[in-house]
Amino acid sequence: MAEGAVVMEEGREGSAGRAGQGGPDPRVDALRDAVSRLRRALAAHPARLPDRDAAEDELAALDAMARAGEPEVSRLRRSLLLVAGAVGSVSALAPALGELRAAVDGFGEVRVPRQG
Repeated sequence: MAEGAVVMEEGREGSAGRAGQGGPDPRVDALRDAVSRLRRALAAHPARLPDRDAAEDELAALDAMARAGEPEVSRLRRSLLLVAGAVGSVSALAPALGELRAAVDGFGEVRVPRQG
């Protein structure tokens, strides 16, 4: 039972909890890399995209969350949904968008605390 409590605590602490266990959270690094890659791909894409500004704003928000060290999973998923809606139909951006999705998925499911 004590082991389960440690795992739950580690899940809540995110990168801060992992820093004492050998360094920063690799999921945060993967998120930062994926955000950077998609930002570069979007900047290099020559076509006019009606929702480019929205995608760039959300990518900036994702980058800020990653830099802070412990992103909120529900916020990550919301940002991913907005970015995907803005650029998901552009096949040239699909590989970078897929990498971003994988990075967000690395943070796991949103956990709702039990009451009782």
